Amino acid sequence: MTGYDEDLAYSHDRGFGHVAEDAARYVLTLLPAHAEVVELGCGSGITARRLTDAGHGVHGIDQSPALIALARDRAPDARFRIGSFVREPLPECDAVLAIGEVLNYLFDEGNTRAALPTLIERVHGALRPGGLLLFDLAGPGVLHGDGRRHFSAGPDWAVLVEYHEQGDVLTRHITSFVERGAGYRRSEEIHRQRVYRPAEILPLLRAAGFTARNARGYSAGPGRHVYLARKPR
Repeated sequence: MTGYDEDLAYSHDRGFGHVAEDAARYVLTLLPAHAEVVELGCGSGITARRLTDAGHGVHGIDQSPALIALARDRAPDARFRIGSFVREPLPECDAVLAIGEVLNYLFDEGNTRAALPTLIERVHGALRPGGLLLFDLAGPGVLHGDGRRHFSAGPDWAVLVEYHEQGDVLTRHITSFVERGAGYRRSEEIHRQRVYRPAEILPLLRAAGFTARNARGYSAGPGRHVYLARKPR
């Protein structure tokens, strides 16, 4: 399954970058000077640009070629590659970020509930002593119920999202309209996410060797929880 093709990547970049902006401001208060940062699900490079402008090195990973193209244009001093956070190797670093429900997404079928502890252990292994893991996850409170719709629009784009929940999986049917020439081009995507409760995540982080807590450093939106974990020095 793929996601964030050209039209939705464009709309997401134009209209939904506030979480990445907010998170970047918070991350800058946590990093040492000249930190090396790995950003999983780096999107269109909004956070990466803020970090590189502040003198940090950024290595971004995202499964969407369209988002990576936008990121390379926005943050030319960062390094980006197309890939899944489930499988891509993680270089040694001072921080790992996953901003915007990244770890919830099921684009990669390997992102099972059982795979999450392994990912957390891989991050712990890549981080230098004192390193930071910061991410947010959608929890059960983000589920909107069957048939709920949400509409957003900008000067040259519009997005309609229809929600459906089944068990712990939230499915979003997304219809995008982007101005192209004299009219609008329509495209559709289906995004699936597995939601997690904080009571599940904090024990996983601590079992991997992190000190961990919920954080209020940035707003990920209603029903979403921010996690801040540190590798002991």
